[in-house]
Amino acid sequence: MKAKKLLYYLSTGILTAIMCFSVFNYFFNHEMITGFFESMGYPTYLIYPLAIAKILGLIAIWGNFSKWLKEWAYAGFFYDVVLAFFAHWMISDGQHLFAVIAFFAILISYFTGKQVRP
Repeated sequence: MKAKKLLYYLSTGILTAIMCFSVFNYFFNHEMITGFFESMGYPTYLIYPLAIAKILGLIAIWGNFSKWLKEWAYAGFFYDVVLAFFAHWMISDGQHLFAVIAFFAILISYFTGKQVRP
């Protein structure tokens, strides 16, 4: 049980670090992120709502307030990471590594979290 707990907190910490890095860039490097969104063909008005959704998702996961709220947060992160991976892959900018790491962090955090923090 100790190993599962460690794995859960480590994977959730990695997921949190990646999402916080993303949110930081969305708010404080807006011009750079706008350029990325435009080059990938995404509308730029999604930047701030996506950043706020990531913050709320992290609060839902760490807060453990409600089971279905946590499930929705994981689902949102899953779709966000999968779409980010394919967006970076399709334009071949080589920045899809964080999406791959976040994908595995989501899976590990989700499945170990069900056993550690029901």
